Amino acid sequence: MCRHHDHFSPTRRQLLLAAASAGTLAACGQRPGGRHGLQSAEFTPDTVCVLDGLRLIDYPGPKAQIHYSGRDAPDFFCDTVEMFHVFLAVARRQDIRGMFVQDIGKTGWDEPRGHWIEARQAHYVQGSTRFGPMGPTLASFSVSAEAEAFARQFGGKLLQFDDVTPDMVILDGGALHDTRM
Repeated sequence: MCRHHDHFSPTRRQLLLAAASAGTLAACGQRPGGRHGLQSAEFTPDTVCVLDGLRLIDYPGPKAQIHYSGRDAPDFFCDTVEMFHVFLAVARRQDIRGMFVQDIGKTGWDEPRGHWIEARQAHYVQGSTRFGPMGPTLASFSVSAEAEAFARQFGGKLLQFDDVTPDMVILDGGALHDTRM
């Protein structure tokens, strides 16, 4: 078709193509800029927490990682509370490509290794008697029944990713809630 007969401007064409692409991606369960194909990374004995410099391997409880746009390596956290604290404080969340936490239903609490799951899909237990390196933590699970069993054994309540609020992830190391002091 000749250009002068075409009633769509190049800009409008681009917008229509972008809208169609976004619809196709949404139908496939992916959003533009989504986490398609993003893989978790493994930590090594020398990997340290980006916030406090603690070696991940030295502490109990589920670890976490955040992957950012434009960076090859993720930021690791020795505690899920730290990951949530950073996520909820980040003004440019669109720079976050993905987040992973360890599935405590599949790995041991005292020496967690591997078994990474997408943080947004995990089930969490808040307020259990099991502590991470920073004190109270959010235990993460891929299966809700395992999270429920953990809560029955160690206390706490079940949460989904979107249920976690900034006041639940204050980085005080549990000192504000420690009645033994």
